[in-house]
Amino acid sequence: MRDRPSITAALVAAVRTIGRKLPVDAQLAEDPYGASFGGRGVAFVARHVPRLVTLPIWPFVLYMQVRTRVLDDALHAFVTAGGRQILLLGAGYDCRAVRFAGELARGEARVFEVDHPSTQARKRAVLERAAARSVASLVTYVPWNFEERDLAELPAALAALGHDPSLPTLTIWEGVTMYLTEPAIVSSVAAVHALSAAGSPFVVTYFERSRIDRPSAPRAVVARVVKASGEPFKFGWDPSELPHWFATRGFALESDRAMDDLARSLLPPSYARAIKERSSRIAILRRA
Repeated sequence: MRDRPSITAALVAAVRTIGRKLPVDAQLAEDPYGASFGGRGVAFVARHVPRLVTLPIWPFVLYMQVRTRVLDDALHAFVTAGGRQILLLGAGYDCRAVRFAGELARGEARVFEVDHPSTQARKRAVLERAAARSVASLVTYVPWNFEERDLAELPAALAALGHDPSLPTLTIWEGVTMYLTEPAIVSSVAAVHALSAAGSPFVVTYFERSRIDRPSAPRAVVARVVKASGEPFKFGWDPSELPHWFATRGFALESDRAMDDLARSLLPPSYARAIKERSSRIAILRRA
């Protein structure tokens, strides 16, 4: 990644906010902050442009509603069960600490956000302008250049900031794995294992390997656009090999579902049909 805030993270965040343009029965998650990361023009569109204008991008907006809701539900379940440590690995413009500040505060939960310094600095500046300072006590920001600093150092760095590896930690790895090299993937998973107590949940979004190696024509176009932004797709798993891959690294697989399957479980059929994604998946694992 170039030494500047992530472009793809800004796009994803903006699309979360544009979800409010969907029909009410298709709205699964609310993020009023996301569009602010796309600049004033995007924020204006998210607030004021009629639904009809955003209609062409509804499939992607629906996709992000489903992905966001699945991860939101994992956070809610963890905090409701008494979990008090949440790690957003490669946090981007994830605003869960702000969106769920009340619930996190009641549960005395703490959020650790690890991300590239440039992206993280912009995130903090935007949220300060959005009057979200009240969540400062809930969040510990950990700037981390993944290209320059060894992930093996992460557990100790978090411990120095108050993270307790003897307590359960929910790790959310959203929209990151496809941009990393395999060595970075391996070292990241090893770090999560080292900082997680037994039973800690680990939620991972990923692409199937075939999508990286043999993309369809439309996906090849998307891959070229993403590459031009400086954040090319690099890595994916074969779903049939994923359970063993993680088992050898100390994690048991609880579920691994494609986005189209998740869409059918969360959206009315008329909207779920717009998501034709089998190569984009969400795996939920647990530290053995």
